[in-house]
Amino acid sequence: MSELITAELVDLDLSAATKDAAARSLAERMVAADRVTDLDGFLADVAAREAQMPTGLDGGIGIPHCRSEHVSAPTLAFGRSAAGIDFGAADGPADLIFLIAAPAGADDDHLTILSALARRLMDPEFTAALRAGTDPGAVAALIRGEEPTENPDPDPEPEPEPEEDDATAAAAPPFRIVAVTSCPTGIAHTYMAAESLAAAGRAEGVEVTVETQGSAGFKKLDPAVVAAADAVIWAHDVEVREKGRFRGKPLVDVGVKAGINRPAELIAEARRKAERGEIAAVSEDGGSTDSGDGDGGGSGADHAHFGVRLRTYLMSGVSYMVPFVAAGGLLIALSFAIGGYEIASAKSVADHFVWGEADSWAALLNQIGSAAFAFLVPVLAGYIAYGMADRPALVPGFVGGAIALTVNAGFLGGLVAGLLAGAVVMAIQRVPVHATLRGIMPVLVIPLIASAVVGFLMFIVVGKPIASLQNALTDWLNGLSGSNAVILGIVLGLMMCFDMGGPLNKVAYAFAVGGLADPTDGSLKVMAAVMAAGMVPPLAMALATTVRKKLFTKTERENGRAAWVLGASFITEGAIPFAAADPLRVIPSVMAGGAVTGALSMAFGATLRAPHGGVFVVPLIGQPFLYLLAIAAGTLVATALVVLLKGARRTASDPAGEAEATGSDDSRVTVAA
Repeated sequence: MSELITAELVDLDLSAATKDAAARSLAERMVAADRVTDLDGFLADVAAREAQMPTGLDGGIGIPHCRSEHVSAPTLAFGRSAAGIDFGAADGPADLIFLIAAPAGADDDHLTILSALARRLMDPEFTAALRAGTDPGAVAALIRGEEPTENPDPDPEPEPEPEEDDATAAAAPPFRIVAVTSCPTGIAHTYMAAESLAAAGRAEGVEVTVETQGSAGFKKLDPAVVAAADAVIWAHDVEVREKGRFRGKPLVDVGVKAGINRPAELIAEARRKAERGEIAAVSEDGGSTDSGDGDGGGSGADHAHFGVRLRTYLMSGVSYMVPFVAAGGLLIALSFAIGGYEIASAKSVADHFVWGEADSWAALLNQIGSAAFAFLVPVLAGYIAYGMADRPALVPGFVGGAIALTVNAGFLGGLVAGLLAGAVVMAIQRVPVHATLRGIMPVLVIPLIASAVVGFLMFIVVGKPIASLQNALTDWLNGLSGSNAVILGIVLGLMMCFDMGGPLNKVAYAFAVGGLADPTDGSLKVMAAVMAAGMVPPLAMALATTVRKKLFTKTERENGRAAWVLGASFITEGAIPFAAADPLRVIPSVMAGGAVTGALSMAFGATLRAPHGGVFVVPLIGQPFLYLLAIAAGTLVATALVVLLKGARRTASDPAGEAEATGSDDSRVTVAA
């Protein structure tokens, strides 16, 4: 580990107050050491990983980490905080913070070293030594595994060997558990959970064998070990590979952090299930029917509240649909920019294409984009079903989505078809089958039966009612004018800015993207309003940190510079660091600005066919100058409010204006506190 951490990458007096500030402070050391090439790009990757699951662990440990193309060499940075920093652990703030940076193409040797560190963090003696260290070089050596050793006793007394009595020799074989651990990045939590489960097994007298499905290699458990196991534990946040190996065993299925934080409970639960003879139904490609809880839940939504699971399923479909919308929408928008709106009725370019005519190229772009759009509803339905029941649900999901187009049920039909397909496949997976049929269930039996059932339901039962509802929604959107359009724009703007990439933001965005599946004038206005409002929060924070620098810390001012680009690119999450530091002033301010922008965009009649792109797709927007005016107006409103609220707070806390006069970061921290 000598090349991964040095004394320069150790900060024993980390003064950051938030996890974003801590990551930035440690990342700056990596930049200084020529280990990170783009500070803001790397921090964006760290934040994206943190958004998947908080990286705080019980015992005062924070371990933010990611793979990033902005990392030139695998690197560790360590910080120790006296006050503690909230990384989302259940037991409170973390005082030991490790920032792990792995290149996008890191080799197995480096990742194995990083996984070894993750395991050592489960050792109380190791963490105690980190807390006691006073010299950065010595702490770096400790992390590298170079602990000083005492001079050995030249003539040590031999330790007596334990006597083995007849009762111990004749004892029954230990309870055997096989476990699988995995996390999205596969660098830290995967191996910490493995070490935690193994240590708990040793303490409980249970034989625990763990398969780590992480980045440092994937070595399958010996089939004989799996066959001899009495129970199985899955501690995972991504899908377990080759699930069928564990069929017929009692199963505890939880999130990876449960494996780290409460391994003894999981082992006890596995023993109870084995004693009761509870066997989980596990298919080769599907999920399990185990009902254990999971600190965030198994592979995603398996154990969450129904509303959370439903949103996860829907967003799974939308996430796979968005690239089709982006490619198709931009191609169609470009075709209109070149050949006008009448190009949509041009003859097929397969029969009529002239190389030197602009209209032929416009028609070509339009027809390619239209071909991409034809996949929207089937892809939406197929991947909603996939999110619910894995690969066996893809076929009935795609079939149901195609039928939704056939019966003119549109986007809503695709949603329903995906949910139906997933539910049908999940029901079939719960039916006990003979061992001889298990191999063909995922590839033949389940797709066949589920497609027939979903097809019947979509053609005969629900297709036409959904088509009527879809037509009513389309007519409503097309009929929006005046105050109705403005009210919808306000609601969408508030939703986009309330949680900045959270559930409400995603619901508004999904609603807009869904309208692009069957584009009308009304749905194109909704897409424009949603994207415009989503750009306001980071742009407002960027402007506020520019015009009133002394209201913000040095770290916030640096984030403000990055927020210009993030806002212009329609990355609403660029405002999250500001909202996290001062939610009561920032969130209401940006919501007000988003509402203004959404209302003006709808009132101006701006339209948009692309689901993303920010200012870079302005030439493809209907009413582009008025659209930019709406964004500017909302940004100014949000900036004015946040400056006003922060200035009022400062005046109340420091009437003499001393903090304003000094302009120091320390004074700002004091006032904020």
